[in-house]
Amino acid sequence: MLRDLRHAIRGFRRAGGFAAAAVLCLALGIGLNTTIFSIVDGVLLKPLPYEQPDRLMHVVSVNPRIGVTQGGMSYADVRDLTAASSAVAGMAGLRGQSVTLTDSETPERFLSAGISWNLFELLGVRPQMGPGFRAEHEQPHAEPVAILSDAVWRLRYAADPDIIGRAIAIDGVPATVVGVMPPRFEFPEATKLWVPLTRFTDPLNRGDRGLFVVGRLAPGASVDTARSDLAAHAARLAGQFPSTNRDWSVSALRLRETFIPDDVTLVLWLMMAGATLVLFIACSNVANLLLARASSRRREIAVRAALGADRGRIVRQLLVEGVVLALAAVPLGILLAIIGTRMIYGAMPVEGVPYYITWAVDARSVAWAVTVAVGTALLFGLFPALQVTRVGLHDDLKEGTRGNSPRRALLRSGLVVAQVALAVVSLVGALLFVRTFANLDSFNLGFDSRPLMTMRIAMSGEPYEVEGARARRVQDILERVEALPGVEAAFASNLVPLQGGGFGAAIVVDGRPAEPGAEPGISFPGVTPHFFRTLGVAPAEGRDFTDAEGWSRSGVAIVNRTMAERFWPGRSAVGGRFRIAGDGAAAEEWFTVVGVIEDVKQDDVDPDDEPFAAAYRSYAYQQSLNTGLTIRVRDGDPTAVTTPVRDAIRASDPHLPIFQVATMEELRRLGYWEFGIFGWVFGAIGIGGLVLAAIGVYGVLAYSVSQRVQEIGVRVALGATRRDVMRLIVGHGLALAGIGVVVGMALAPVGTWAARSFFYQVSPFDPVTFAAVAVFLLAVAAAASALPALRATRIDPLEALRQE
Repeated sequence: MLRDLRHAIRGFRRAGGFAAAAVLCLALGIGLNTTIFSIVDGVLLKPLPYEQPDRLMHVVSVNPRIGVTQGGMSYADVRDLTAASSAVAGMAGLRGQSVTLTDSETPERFLSAGISWNLFELLGVRPQMGPGFRAEHEQPHAEPVAILSDAVWRLRYAADPDIIGRAIAIDGVPATVVGVMPPRFEFPEATKLWVPLTRFTDPLNRGDRGLFVVGRLAPGASVDTARSDLAAHAARLAGQFPSTNRDWSVSALRLRETFIPDDVTLVLWLMMAGATLVLFIACSNVANLLLARASSRRREIAVRAALGADRGRIVRQLLVEGVVLALAAVPLGILLAIIGTRMIYGAMPVEGVPYYITWAVDARSVAWAVTVAVGTALLFGLFPALQVTRVGLHDDLKEGTRGNSPRRALLRSGLVVAQVALAVVSLVGALLFVRTFANLDSFNLGFDSRPLMTMRIAMSGEPYEVEGARARRVQDILERVEALPGVEAAFASNLVPLQGGGFGAAIVVDGRPAEPGAEPGISFPGVTPHFFRTLGVAPAEGRDFTDAEGWSRSGVAIVNRTMAERFWPGRSAVGGRFRIAGDGAAAEEWFTVVGVIEDVKQDDVDPDDEPFAAAYRSYAYQQSLNTGLTIRVRDGDPTAVTTPVRDAIRASDPHLPIFQVATMEELRRLGYWEFGIFGWVFGAIGIGGLVLAAIGVYGVLAYSVSQRVQEIGVRVALGATRRDVMRLIVGHGLALAGIGVVVGMALAPVGTWAARSFFYQVSPFDPVTFAAVAVFLLAVAAAASALPALRATRIDPLEALRQE
């Protein structure tokens, strides 16, 4: 083996061009494959960073009558089910909410979570400092406590080693720090501090199903066992508490299934399949190169055989040469993988990757790259080795210097056909994802996002507990902001378009009775005056709010087109009335519709979202702690007003935290950033496959021309023109590419159908896409065939006929 290795290295030194071409082809395939493997490994293959993560469940509420399949749970239900079920070792609830740390001159807003005292114990993750929560912290009137993330501890408190026991202020309320979690821990996602669950939920209200619940299986229990056991106990609770639990049941699924949904799994495996196609194309190129090189060495091989080397010994030598090429390509492939993974990370938003997912070109990725390199070298090097050693010694010597036997030529042509077919598959998928991204980029939001800037403020603490204090503060801020140079209009709301928010409610429409408990739901945000002027939209019917209506509990509302058509079909909605369903003071007030506007996108850009009914009423009804500001600039870059707007808010109240500052364009693109990543990755896969397929066509034709010098010389001597020679060579290349295109067109629909859920406004069998790929590949094949064809036209017939 050492002799084979030394011989292979010496041979590649003499054939530097051949070795460089093979290494570059393999490096591209290995690099792309290792990039995607690093991501798949980090997301799908590595376990979640918890103790025995496969024993963790996500416990959910289910109500088939109203279509709830994975709802939250109430504190009281979690407590009772934990005590009753023998299939779970423990359950813990969590509820997220933003809070403001107000213990310094610079208040900061962070995403926090109220958690059961045993949640971290259930996960098997312990604080790096401090004892953490205890059961008594969850009791009514317990001393307020908090656990900090490592990031907050380091950035806000300068990694104070004496932080445990220190009092901090959360929304103006003192709380004692009892723990600091390990670095990067942010359960469930992007959470920066944790407080006892009872701070954010009513432990006695069974109808408050807002908890995300984690459960751990008892020893010997399975998810199916736990699901059945919990459902049985939930049925008992439904009978015991019919007013809140009727029709509600409980189910469970593995926590990993919630954290990593099926659609994410599917697209990652599709990426892996695409990268594997490119690797196969690269290996096909190298197989053709090895076959050509081995054919040119047939006399050397014949001499070895004549001196006693058997076929197995010769095949081993050729396979060692293939492995040497593959291993030489690994360092360059790993470098490309490092660049690729960093580019993908760079294209993601700051909070794009949850903390429990990490990927990098690590030891596992390097091991994968080496395994892929050696495996493909053995697999794709075996066929050329067997082919070139199949002909006997007498036949090899008889073939003279030609070495282009029909069998070997057919194998080379077959590899090119396979390359083109695989390139078609990868290019079709890439183009469909690119078109999806382009369609999402032109998605109709119902307003122009370009001149808009957004940010949020949080009005917490005792000064804002007074009735009307928040509305007065917001009015003062908006007057200051709208007076700034360059600002055309601004509004405040518990809703920031494309970022979500608002308030949902079941309603009763005047003249359309509904069964109690089955009333239709709508989105019901509160907005200040100038909402529509800021977004640049006008009522389609009726009118806008007056300033007086926008700042008071005026009993008027503006509805969107979907709501108007759903509840007042065939007639104008203006003048129609509705109220909130249920009992109490809020349900006694009727709202009169004074205007109708076209639908405005409220949440992120999701093409699967169905249009929803929405009614806009005065901000006075919903003076929210977390209030969003949206500002329209007259012209230019909306970020130019960021600092003046911040200064205006500070001038109104220097203690207000300002957070989530972003242009509306940034929010728009954030709604479909993953499709941009899909387009980028699949585009790279498609381009890589195209380039390698073009190299394959060129290589086969160039080698074919070199082996057909005598034949072409004879043709020219007998009167063939340069055009005839060009037609012969280019026609051969197009014939191979045409067969590959046909095969690829038959295979591509399998992959596009599997990915159909990711396409927007484009069919997985889109004829324009398929036709464009076919024409483009044939054009590339013609271009790749042109250079060998031109070389063939320069053959001197006299020189050709003098050759052996």
